[in-house]
Amino acid sequence: MNDKYCGDAEASGSLGGQSTDEIRTLEDLEATKDLGRILAVQLKPHDILLLQGPLGAGKTSLVQGLAEPLGIKEPITSPTFALAQHYPEGSPPLVHLDLYRLEQANAANGLFLQEEEEATAMGALLVVEWPERLTLALPDAWRLKLSYNKASGRTVTLKSPKITTLSTAPLGDELIHSQNNAGHN
Repeated sequence: MNDKYCGDAEASGSLGGQSTDEIRTLEDLEATKDLGRILAVQLKPHDILLLQGPLGAGKTSLVQGLAEPLGIKEPITSPTFALAQHYPEGSPPLVHLDLYRLEQANAANGLFLQEEEEATAMGALLVVEWPERLTLALPDAWRLKLSYNKASGRTVTLKSPKITTLSTAPLGDELIHSQNNAGHN
């Protein structure tokens, strides 16, 4: 068992189409990348992953981990200045969007909708940093919130649009264990 991961998953409601919240503590940056690798197995073409967290929380590092199992060889960098990076060689392809510099909701919404259309046409995953800039309702999106504390590492809260959890996702020869507690939000 890998002690870099501590998890407490919470499933709410019935098993039919309800979302699942998972809370994890990641000891270091490599554990953040490992979580990205696990998500790559869970996410499917056309999925949207919204990454929220302050500067330096590990959002781009998580995307670097996610890109590896997709077969993306190009270095993954933060698209803060470019706003969007496309990685068409991935399987599935990846579109990485960063809304940090877009302070106006209309601009953020417009860029998101444009990139979502392109991602859909490519059959790509769409990963969005700084989704709090959006005013769009995205009920089918995965939501991941990262926070960083020097003493304890990164805390991750993941909300999936489906009941699938990461608790059974393999990481190499190891399993990440999470405790499921029904009835919590």
